[in-house]
Amino acid sequence: MGLYDQVKNNIVNVGRIGRSIAGLTMLAAASALVAQTVGDGQQVPGAGLNLPGNPTIFGKLDPNIRKPTAIVNDTVLTGTDVDQRMALIVALNELKLSDEDREVLRAQVVRQLIDETLQIQQAKAKDITIVPAELDQSFNGLSKRRFNQTPDQLRAYLRQVGSSDRSLRRQIEGELAWSRLLRKQVEPFVNVGDEEVAAVIARLEASKGADEYHLREIYLSATPDRAPEVTQAMQKMIEQIRQGAPFEYFARNFSEASTRAVGGDLDWVRINMLPDPLQRAATSMQVGQIAGPIEVPGGYSILYLADKRQVLTADPRDAKLSLRQLFLPFPAGTTEAQAAQRVEAFANATQGIRGCGDATKVAQTLKAEIVDNDAVVIRSLPPALQEMILKLNVGQSTPPFGSPKDGVRVLIMCGRDDPRTAGIPTPQQIQAGLEQERVNLRAQRMLRDLRRDAVIEYR
Repeated sequence: MGLYDQVKNNIVNVGRIGRSIAGLTMLAAASALVAQTVGDGQQVPGAGLNLPGNPTIFGKLDPNIRKPTAIVNDTVLTGTDVDQRMALIVALNELKLSDEDREVLRAQVVRQLIDETLQIQQAKAKDITIVPAELDQSFNGLSKRRFNQTPDQLRAYLRQVGSSDRSLRRQIEGELAWSRLLRKQVEPFVNVGDEEVAAVIARLEASKGADEYHLREIYLSATPDRAPEVTQAMQKMIEQIRQGAPFEYFARNFSEASTRAVGGDLDWVRINMLPDPLQRAATSMQVGQIAGPIEVPGGYSILYLADKRQVLTADPRDAKLSLRQLFLPFPAGTTEAQAAQRVEAFANATQGIRGCGDATKVAQTLKAEIVDNDAVVIRSLPPALQEMILKLNVGQSTPPFGSPKDGVRVLIMCGRDDPRTAGIPTPQQIQAGLEQERVNLRAQRMLRDLRRDAVIEYR
């Protein structure tokens, strides 16, 4: 059993594995003709498509025509492929989906599997093949690092939730094949000049001490007549996120912003880069807090503050800790009343801990498990734990935390190395970052072209 952050890392964020996969909606226009209506003839922007503002639809789009199975350039995607990938996502993110949400997720999974197939096909066309031995090695490593299980235990878990090791191995194959293709065909041709690196360094020096916010956003457009409907939907999203549903799930499936492909991640931004309503919200938020719906031009936004820092300034959240965890698991079938009693006894026994040596004696008395970690960065912990840890001195412990399902824990601080004044990244680090941005951009363009050239038959 690992520390709390290690436990959280057991969850594989499936959407992030394919970070370069944009969640673009495919348009089914084979059975529907769009014509301009009789009237003022006004056209609306449509990415250069010159679309009419008030079209009349000729024909009917029958949802039964396009079921979630497809043939992608002669590679068959079955209903089982879709169902098993959906089961994997739902189980690992602990999602509670309505029938409508499930259909939205199903459509997204179909798109992901199509992109995955195109990536594997393109890699094979360039003589890049991921052999079974490589898949075995990656699968076995994933089972240990992310799930803290043996490969056989992970296979059993996947079958239990309605998925399979085949589905996960295919996802691994797509990621490895695409990554190797980019290293072969894109990375050698990406260059960053010294002048570009110098310009980045100059901007960092000029903005030293300025606040930066790591934000995630969900944006929905809304006309005045739809505002009540949109805000109500967003309030439901916020409620589910506060109950534990992943923010990224809603961003990927419902957001209309361009960041939907990366789970709504705006990355690090300066406050003056945001619209005024979002500026006011961000500056009043604490790390880990969610705010919204926030009215912005054209619609509404939900904001999540993932982190906050000052440019080139030492941050206490970057301190490296040596922690000892005492963990008391609850037997299967423990009721809430029984859990409350065990928590109270655990709290009474641990509140008098004086240092990590004392914690060992308490753990032996309680028959609690001990886990040590000497390289925990405060910033990597969940926001609620960050606030507690920041107030601790060496030798002090957190209050008990956990749940009837997960058991109860306390963390004791054995040591702390505070960060020194932050320095400017090295030119090599800046160059590597710029190169990676350009590789990602070209990867998106490559995938876009593969989509355009693909022959896809839905069944």
